[in-house]
Amino acid sequence: MRRGGMDFAECYQHTCSAVGLAAREGKTRLMRKLIQKGYSTDVSDNRGWNPLHEAAFHGSCECVRILIKTARSGGTHREYINSPAHDSATPLFLAAQQGHARVARALLHAGANANRVTDDDAGPLFAAVDGGHAEVVKLLLSNGAEVNRPQSVSGWTCLHQAVFKGHVEIVKFLVGVADVNATDDFGIPPIFVAAQYGQQQCVEILASAGANVSCQSHDLATPLLIASQEGHLTCVEALLDHGADPNLFCNEDKWQLPVHAAAEFGHVRVLERLLPLTGRECDRGRGKVSPVYSAVLRGQVETLRVLLREGFSPDAQECSTYGYSSPIAAALCSPLMSAESRSRTPGLVRALLEAGAHGDCGLYPSCVEQDLPYLLEPLLGRGGLPEGDHLAELVRTGLDHLHTAAVWLPTLLRAGLDPAPFLQEAFFEKAESSVLSYLLEFTNWRMLPQSLQHILCRRRAESTWIPLQQFDSVPSLCQLCRLALRDMLGSKALAQRGFVQRLPLPPLLHDFLLFTSCPLPTQPAPEQREYLGHGLDQLE
Repeated sequence: MRRGGMDFAECYQHTCSAVGLAAREGKTRLMRKLIQKGYSTDVSDNRGWNPLHEAAFHGSCECVRILIKTARSGGTHREYINSPAHDSATPLFLAAQQGHARVARALLHAGANANRVTDDDAGPLFAAVDGGHAEVVKLLLSNGAEVNRPQSVSGWTCLHQAVFKGHVEIVKFLVGVADVNATDDFGIPPIFVAAQYGQQQCVEILASAGANVSCQSHDLATPLLIASQEGHLTCVEALLDHGADPNLFCNEDKWQLPVHAAAEFGHVRVLERLLPLTGRECDRGRGKVSPVYSAVLRGQVETLRVLLREGFSPDAQECSTYGYSSPIAAALCSPLMSAESRSRTPGLVRALLEAGAHGDCGLYPSCVEQDLPYLLEPLLGRGGLPEGDHLAELVRTGLDHLHTAAVWLPTLLRAGLDPAPFLQEAFFEKAESSVLSYLLEFTNWRMLPQSLQHILCRRRAESTWIPLQQFDSVPSLCQLCRLALRDMLGSKALAQRGFVQRLPLPPLLHDFLLFTSCPLPTQPAPEQREYLGHGLDQLE
């Protein structure tokens, strides 16, 4: 090994020079001997670390002093003391990062630059703050470290980082010397960071020091909005106690207040805290968005119930922002919903209907399309039977979802829907045997068109349709009278809840008109039945 000067043969991956190893281990006597024998003090390893980096990182203060003294004798001590590693970290940065106050003091006394930054734009002060090293922070500031200069890739200041890490004592010190309203590249000040990460003590300190509690970032978000979104109740309370405005518009793309964020992310206690202080113009106001939509679109049943209990409308306003005519439409039709949120659709619909939401027969196809046919019954009670284009769309959708017809078809027919729209070849060809038989119970099966009768004959021969015994004969007089009476009453009357029971007829005839004796179709496959049953449980 050649002594003196730079010797690259001395540097291997994951190794350091002999002097560097002595510095790493704090062996001052060995270091002196090596230097006296002519070993170099500036040989770097694969990271670009020389012995001074090693000594500074490991807190070997005496080794640092020896290396500084040696560098002075060579006349290059300032360059040596500020020598950068491959990532531009200086010995002072490493000492600050590790919280070695004595080492940092020695380096500063020898002329270390307190504002030299790494490739990540972080200086020694930022490193000390990040590590929570209060003594080093104060030392660096007393030696000219710039406290307000952005010191990270995103433009955070040291105060941002202290708040992010929750170093309360350092935050208390920095608010006396730093700009408490300094913003990063996104217009975010330290109090926003405190609110986002649930640092309630830091929120209190910053607000008391003059931070703007109602500041808005470039996208108009406020600390109160982000705290509400993250569910940090103590931060929400602290911000409100210091005068934060809960009625500031907080989003460029979607009309949003903190209550929307709380509703969307399911933070019930935060929502309850915000509601008494929030204006109600967002409920049904033109151009606004009700927080009811926020809860519905994220499947948040509990926050939806809170909003409805506090008087928010279950119908809300038509929401052009999201493209829905009502909250129920959003619950049934939203492509924004995750699979988990969609599993909560029954609970959402039930809550809205219980609060008086109006049904919309245009939504019935969505119930079938989304494999939620059990929602048809409660919606029919509000919106009535479909007609015209709505009926045509429902029939088309039903033909595409015959796998759940055992649920939706009885619901529609018992509600009074005329079976005629389903008397189609496509239905007769594809419907499961018991579903097909159920439909025929509501018809004069001897009067079917020839094309449908041919399909029945063929399916019977193929054993894909097992007819009920009565289908082998002409309909009875009772059956024909039942059909005639239903036709005379009309579907709108039959659809009214309890209408048939109010007719001046014996109870037995009430049941007859309601087809209660007709066997229901065979339920869907086990896995589908389990899913449908889950939905019914939620509605009961």
